[in-house]
Amino acid sequence: MRHYEVVFLVHPDQSEQVNAMVDRYRTMIESNGGVIHRLEDWGRRQLAYPITKVHKAHYVMLNIEVNATTLNELVSAFRFNDAVLRHLVVGRDKALTEPSLMARAKEDQEERDSERRARHAERESRAESAPEADADADAEAPGGAAADEPADETATV
Repeated sequence: MRHYEVVFLVHPDQSEQVNAMVDRYRTMIESNGGVIHRLEDWGRRQLAYPITKVHKAHYVMLNIEVNATTLNELVSAFRFNDAVLRHLVVGRDKALTEPSLMARAKEDQEERDSERRARHAERESRAESAPEADADADAEAPGGAAADEPADETATV
């Protein structure tokens, strides 16, 4: 059996059906003795150019090890499925199991977003406690005047 990397693009209106499609392709591969080494759902992404007036598509990538008849069956399933806009099958020398650049970029983005949310929540909690500190500072202003009020600048000669 040979190793292949398969990427297919699904019409954005059919994004809800992607999991069912992946399950169908998974059973097709595994029932014929194939192995899926890596499965990544990259989600909806902008296309480089419109395909049949569609500007976005749902991307899915598989690294598989199958025989030629199973690969032909998989390709014909892509070809006769109207929801699949494009597909690409590339032969590989060995199985690739580490996350792809797209998956790592998505993980990094999620990590940055969670850090950003944590910083924002910390700022919010400091902002909520800050008015109490300002009220305490106003009460302790010298001369009994509030800190926000201008000081009397009249001088006697």
